Amino acid sequence: MPEDPRELDEEQLPPVAASTITYLGPVAPHWDVAWTDGDERVVDEFRKRVNARLQLVPQHDPQFRRNRERVNRDAERERIELVWDLGFDEEADEAESGRS
Repeated sequence: MPEDPRELDEEQLPPVAASTITYLGPVAPHWDVAWTDGDERVVDEFRKRVNARLQLVPQHDPQFRRNRERVNRDAERERIELVWDLGFDEEADEAESGRS
């Protein structure tokens, strides 16, 4: 018997769009939010919210981590596949800081 679509968890539904958020550097605007796939209108609305959270916050600012988590939750809620390009390999950077 097929599942009722209303019963599907949001995590099981496929993304409706994809976006990449790129750090542009220390001079504002710091971020570029680019549509990469799916419904462009969804990403346009998402871009407005991301810019409100991140526009004046560089990646080294303590507020960035909190705002990044909010952006990630927003993307999950909107079913937007999100890629962050901070200009460095985050996994290698975390491993390096973990060794110190």
